[in-house]
Amino acid sequence: MPASNPDDRPEAGSPAAGAAGQDSPDQRYWFHILAQSTPAARNLHAAKLVDKAWQQGDRVCIVCDTMQHAQELDDLLWNFSPDAFIPHSVVPDSATTCTDPVGILLCPPGAGDWDTVIILSSTLPADADRFKRLALVAHNDPSVLDQARSHFRQLRALGIEARVHDQRKR
Repeated sequence: MPASNPDDRPEAGSPAAGAAGQDSPDQRYWFHILAQSTPAARNLHAAKLVDKAWQQGDRVCIVCDTMQHAQELDDLLWNFSPDAFIPHSVVPDSATTCTDPVGILLCPPGAGDWDTVIILSSTLPADADRFKRLALVAHNDPSVLDQARSHFRQLRALGIEARVHDQRKR
């Protein structure tokens, strides 16, 4: 039975990971469908994914479409944990370099810059198959689900079969 939360991701070298401790291609790409129907639930799930990947040493980015959404994520990451904060910056354009381990991007991520990419935007990066890990996160809203399905089809066209975590089936 597939896992449905960010803590259930197979670790490199685990039996669920591929040979030589590497994730197999279908274990590097996730499609999270949340049971909740609010943008806040989607943001919180993305923040949990960011925290887990960052704690494992990845450079992580969240890709979003608007400055308002970036500011919501910025506020959430500053207040995510009562014991610590997740070091991050908002990256408004491709000319801006992010020196923090976590970035909130309003532009396409560079494949060489990020280990884990979390997509909350309407556009899937053209080089989505070049990231170490990629997660699509959709809340249970028809328009968001339609966009996520489009991303899923784009990944398939690149030869990627994303692992689906559908929390609506619980």
